[in-house]
Amino acid sequence: MLSILIPTYHYNAYPLAQELERQALDAGVVFELICVDDGSFSDANIENQKINSLTNCKFIEAKKNVGRTASRLFLAEQAQYQWLLFIDADVLPKNQDFLVKYLNGMKKNHEAVFGGFAYKDTSYSKNKSLRYTFGKKREEVDASKRNKTPYKVIISANFLIKKTLYLELIKNHTDNSYGMDYLIGSLLKTNQSNVWHINNEVYHFGLDDNTTFLKKTEHAMQTLYHLYASNKVNKNNISLLKAYGFLKFLYLHRLFGTCLSYFDSKIKLNLTQENPNMFLFDLYRLGYFCRLHH
Repeated sequence: MLSILIPTYHYNAYPLAQELERQALDAGVVFELICVDDGSFSDANIENQKINSLTNCKFIEAKKNVGRTASRLFLAEQAQYQWLLFIDADVLPKNQDFLVKYLNGMKKNHEAVFGGFAYKDTSYSKNKSLRYTFGKKREEVDASKRNKTPYKVIISANFLIKKTLYLELIKNHTDNSYGMDYLIGSLLKTNQSNVWHINNEVYHFGLDDNTTFLKKTEHAMQTLYHLYASNKVNKNNISLLKAYGFLKFLYLHRLFGTCLSYFDSKIKLNLTQENPNMFLFDLYRLGYFCRLHH
């Protein structure tokens, strides 16, 4: 028995819901599908209303924007089954046996199963080069590699988790912030949850343009700093925090942040070109994070 949960905001989730309904019916699984729009009041919801016509599927249009994490918590609380499959609206399964692979994962002794991300070459465009390159190099990772450090490549846009575990982990963390995947990975590690990664990717289509993604990256750094400062994440669980901790140990974090700020314009120029350099992206994020320390 499976609850398929789709959080959306200003996006047409109907094609995804259609595909998941088809796969669920083919697999003969007892399921429900719930999609919630987080108060966007978008024209896309005209299409999303069609989800109500699908088997065991319903669409809910929230009247207030509560944010990504709170919206997911609402979905989890609405779910009637003990396994939750979270799928973001701007993706589509890569394979026809997508649901079957997750159903097989439910039979094993795992508490959470992550399927991974994939990117089509046709999704590339120069004005979205940073999000595309980051996705290809940092998110499109084979399961064998992800399982070596199971709490590191955590993509909450495509994962299966036990309802009891998810509610326990998230109930006190409903910040309306971008970058909460840092928190999920850290909480799973701290809890020593049984996490498994499989090659069961979804294609990610909703790529941000370079300017938007840089702003979201800065927002993610602010979220991470807030989590770090309030002791909600363990610095040993996240690579960027390890680097920051090393600089801080040497009393160089402020100097590093200040020095790097002089190169921000040149780094941003590279990051918004056709082939952005991921090492420079890491430096940019670390420098920005260092400057958040007062």
